[in-house]
Amino acid sequence: MLIRFSLENWMSFRDKVEFSMVASKERQHGERVPVLGKYKMRVLPIAAIYGGNASGKTNLFKALAFAKDLITKINQPDSRIPVEPFRLDYRSLENPTRFHFELLIHETVYEYAFALDEKQVLEERLVEVTSSSEKVLFDRKGSDPHFDKTLAKDSALIYAFRGTRDNQLFLTNSVSQKIDTFRYVYDWFRNSLTLFAPDRRFGPFEQFLDENNPLYDQMNHFLGQLDSGISHLGSEGVPFEGIPMPNETRRRLQEEIKDNHAALLFSDASNERYIISRQDGQLASRKIVTFHPTAEGAETKFEIRQESDGSQRIIALLPAFLVLTQPASTQVIVFDELDRSLHTLLTRRLIETYLSSCSHSSRSQLLLTTHDILQMDQDVFRRDEIWVVERNDEGVSSLVSFSDFKDVRYDLDIRKSYLQGRLGGVPNFKKGTYG
Repeated sequence: MLIRFSLENWMSFRDKVEFSMVASKERQHGERVPVLGKYKMRVLPIAAIYGGNASGKTNLFKALAFAKDLITKINQPDSRIPVEPFRLDYRSLENPTRFHFELLIHETVYEYAFALDEKQVLEERLVEVTSSSEKVLFDRKGSDPHFDKTLAKDSALIYAFRGTRDNQLFLTNSVSQKIDTFRYVYDWFRNSLTLFAPDRRFGPFEQFLDENNPLYDQMNHFLGQLDSGISHLGSEGVPFEGIPMPNETRRRLQEEIKDNHAALLFSDASNERYIISRQDGQLASRKIVTFHPTAEGAETKFEIRQESDGSQRIIALLPAFLVLTQPASTQVIVFDELDRSLHTLLTRRLIETYLSSCSHSSRSQLLLTTHDILQMDQDVFRRDEIWVVERNDEGVSSLVSFSDFKDVRYDLDIRKSYLQGRLGGVPNFKKGTYG
């Protein structure tokens, strides 16, 4: 689970901001808030992030995506780190960018932080947090390593540290050197944290689209509940070489899909969806099709491109929501612009279906950015689950939770207050020729 995340000097976030999933003392919807008994802490299962256009919502999403890629992918020697500092003052261009994560992994809390510029990682630190103390597992500053005393004599770790390039995280290099000491943190970013951008070209959770998988029935059942007009999904084999896609996408598929794994591919050129899998070392592909009931009681096949944008969006989103609702799921899924191409009632149904699966023992989380004001409802969200991003006249983004506003009562129409500008995060229109 994601407990806290802070960043500084990243894109429009010049000053340090903290995003926290720690629940406040309010009792609303308390039955679905996960409890970490060992830490006497409650952690929220969901967060909705609002804000005007260009306020910085997507920049927050991009920060998570940057961190995930930096941790799970290997930079080439001497390559630039693709960091994006605040660019509207010269001082920030010279300052490092900082990230700090507080994570729950296997029921233990860890803090992982790093600071960097485009040339090098300047600081890196991993801390294990117990209910009463903290243990610094490693602290990277300069050329000398500092390890906890239980690790200080581990020659493999010291060797990996000394072999870590300036433009590389030690955590990443240790895993690449087949050292599993800190792999659980790497695996959290690689396997538990999943991000969906509006233009995402391929994604995980393909098992829900595999006709031979028991989870396939769940997908079709849910589709039928959402008034999509689709009775069920199907697929047809097609040559992988014939699928139109950018060379970069083809290369990533070749690199990232392992044996007995698959991915869902979105092709702009053909406006189709494909399941790409690797069997016996070779990539194979199947085109997804849909079936609709006819007036005579039979079925007729549709190509994905013949479905509405909303139906295509549902097919893309549903596997992620079904993963979130699985018992014992530890997925943290982040959607940028969840509501794109969706009717507001359909968006609510997806959110409410997920929340109905949450309990004190849940460990999955859903984070989303949205413009859908109709979801801003205390019957759905707690006040500490709603956040607003706002950008000031200097181009600096800030982040605030509704629970920080003392006049936001549990019975307040927060939608009205938000649209009146009392809670920030709305466009600040300038008066001009037409205003």
